[in-house]
Amino acid sequence: MGLLASVRQVRRNVLNILPAISYTQPIVTGNTGPARWHMVQGPEGMRQVFLDNVDNYPKSEVMIRMLRPAVGASLFTSEGAAWRWQRRAIAPVFAARNVRALAPMMTRTAERAAERLAAGPGRSEMVREMLSATFDVICDVALSGREHFDADRYGAAITRYFLTVGRASLLDFLELPPWVPRPGELLGRGAVRTMHAMVARAIAARQAEGSSGVEDLLDYMLRAEDPETGRRMTRQDLLHNMQFFIVAGHETTALALAWALLLLAHDGDAQDRARHEAQAVLGLRPAGADDLPQMPFIEAVLDETMRLYPPVGLLARNVLAPDRIYDREIGTRETVFLNIYALHRHRLYWDDPDAFLPERFLPEAKAARDRYLHLPFGAGPRICVGANFAMMQAGIILATLLARFRFAPAGPPPSPVMHMTVRPDPGVDLAVTALDLA
Repeated sequence: MGLLASVRQVRRNVLNILPAISYTQPIVTGNTGPARWHMVQGPEGMRQVFLDNVDNYPKSEVMIRMLRPAVGASLFTSEGAAWRWQRRAIAPVFAARNVRALAPMMTRTAERAAERLAAGPGRSEMVREMLSATFDVICDVALSGREHFDADRYGAAITRYFLTVGRASLLDFLELPPWVPRPGELLGRGAVRTMHAMVARAIAARQAEGSSGVEDLLDYMLRAEDPETGRRMTRQDLLHNMQFFIVAGHETTALALAWALLLLAHDGDAQDRARHEAQAVLGLRPAGADDLPQMPFIEAVLDETMRLYPPVGLLARNVLAPDRIYDREIGTRETVFLNIYALHRHRLYWDDPDAFLPERFLPEAKAARDRYLHLPFGAGPRICVGANFAMMQAGIILATLLARFRFAPAGPPPSPVMHMTVRPDPGVDLAVTALDLA
């Protein structure tokens, strides 16, 4: 496309720059302006970057530049020793027993989401509805309530951030150093202040008042300690990590749920199968953690949804030392793009790759597949620490809604647009019909 055309397309939709050949080849190499890059979308190459030679591929300076104003040197943006101690301290927070202990809060928020839909006009925009539901979950499980948050202001600040700081700049393509201010960073400062102020108030109140009596994520984070060094988080560490978990923990799960409901609305057979499974397990009650193993098709729907619409479709990595991926020599200071969107729709690895077929992820089929063909949460040592948390809240909400409502299209299908996450544009408008469960 050339430099300026590439910048324009990236700012509109990152998915616009994925070349057609990336859906048929495991690696594509090219240049944009002065920058040489390699786009990897084969499972062997993914394994090499995510696991086998992971230390050679730190997160790109552009990605860090986009994220650091919001989440600082948190677990997601740090590297090396700074990342290792935070990972050691935070991993126990998301241990299975702790996540399961938070499940009753997820169940209550699923019930509230169902009540909102039942009281609605019979037609809803599902991205907004699911963002509200997952924000409920995050506020309850992270902070035991919303008293320090204005959900509308916080949500608007996140969107503002993604559209300013979270967009690539021409200065990124020209490889100017990160300390040179980008226009988007200046435009997004107010959004950062809004988000940080709310999270900081919640942390300060908890430190002053003590535990609310029901342990939540903030309680676990306040006690988090590196088992090797005994190091604990400063207030700034807490602010940045809680900020990241709040943004990532509700945005990505909400999008997965909205896309899942859209796909089911267009596939009546799959929706009926998922509904019958949910109703057989739940009856009239909302879902809980113990119900999820009994609903494998619900999990398969979520996995197939995140294959077609991964929460983050493209990741970028720097290169510290020369390497070889497939038949390509990878040079120092070149960029490697991990093209998860194309991997998940690749003609070499998937039959009928653009079709919605949840059966691909039923237990037997899933077990037989290369682990590095489906990467909605990444892989290797930096796999998303909250993956189990995300799948649990998504499963509880989706099963509860499918057991009580029928969903049908109520507008033209949206297009996937990626800035940081893959969102449906302009939204997901569905007709929502409450079922007679008496």
